[in-house]
Amino acid sequence: MGLVRCQNGHMFSERRYGTICPYCNIDTAKKETKPETFKEDLDIETNLLYQEVDPVCGWIVCIEGTRVGKDYKIKNGKNFIGRADDMDIQIIGDNYIANRNHAIIVYDPKKKNNVLLPGDSSGIAYLNGEPAYMPSELSGYDVIELGKSKFLFVPFCGEHFEWQDNE
Repeated sequence: MGLVRCQNGHMFSERRYGTICPYCNIDTAKKETKPETFKEDLDIETNLLYQEVDPVCGWIVCIEGTRVGKDYKIKNGKNFIGRADDMDIQIIGDNYIANRNHAIIVYDPKKKNNVLLPGDSSGIAYLNGEPAYMPSELSGYDVIELGKSKFLFVPFCGEHFEWQDNE
C-alpha cells in the first residue's frame, strides 16, 4: 500500500483513504465504464457541493530541508504535525521529524492568535532558534524548526481578517 492515482490524476494515500479518492470520491479499485461516466460526474459534483471545507487560517512553508517550497495549510483549532498519515500537517521526507505529534500549531479564533505547542514526542520544536518547551505565540514570518527542516509561518486569520461564523 502506498500512493494511488485516481483516473482524474489525484494522488492520495491508500493506507489513509482506502481505494476511494478523497478529492473526487472515485473508487480506484473499480474500472470505470464510459456510459456511467456522466452520471458519476454529477454524483461527484453533488458530493463536492456538500463537503465541508476547513477554511485556511494560515500556512507554514518549508524554507530549508527536504520539502523546500512546499506549503502546509493551518486550519482552525489544533493542527498536529508529524510524518504519519493521520497528522493534520503531514511532513514526509525528513525522518528527524517525529512520526506523530512532533509539535502542534493552534489557531484560536476567540483570541485571534496562533500558538506553537510542543508535541508529546521526543522531538523538539524550535521557534526562531529557541526551543519551544512552553506554548509560544507565533508572529508573521517566524521560523519554526522541526527535525532538519525549517518552516516560515504565514498567518492569514487574525487581526486583519477572520472567517465569519455563519451558525
